[in-house]
Amino acid sequence: MITLRKITLDNRRELFRLEVTKEQQHYVASNLSSVASCYVLATNGGCPLPFAIYAEEQMVGFVMIVYGNTGYDQPEMAENNYCILRLMIGENYQRRGYGREAMVKILEYMRLFPAGNAQYCWIPYEPDNTVAKSLYESFGFRDSGEIYNNERITRLQL
Repeated sequence: MITLRKITLDNRRELFRLEVTKEQQHYVASNLSSVASCYVLATNGGCPLPFAIYAEEQMVGFVMIVYGNTGYDQPEMAENNYCILRLMIGENYQRRGYGREAMVKILEYMRLFPAGNAQYCWIPYEPDNTVAKSLYESFGFRDSGEIYNNERITRLQL
């Protein structure tokens, strides 16, 4: 069973060691960089919601959800909506269904509107990341037609 858990002093080093495959590294920032981005965003008025992804008691991934301002160039729909800015499953845990199970938990969490009401969840992704695109579409995400920083924007009505 997949759970989303707070990043703590006890689990942070394990999170920082978790990496995707070499071929995937250009699609997603390191977890250390992402957690640093969360700190910078939070201290500048943003609302990051970072979580370690666990399968039972094993950490398998990371997700960075942001409400509203992401701190980056963003589409107009970003205001008062949720964004999955980073999602990764560690190299040793891929192809086990954890990404799909994590998306279920992430969307359940967002639909509780923990940081505020929203109409959409949106995700920026690299156009050649067909695995990510397929995962997002399987949950009902659809391309908005917008491109920011060479990334496509896909969205789902919450």
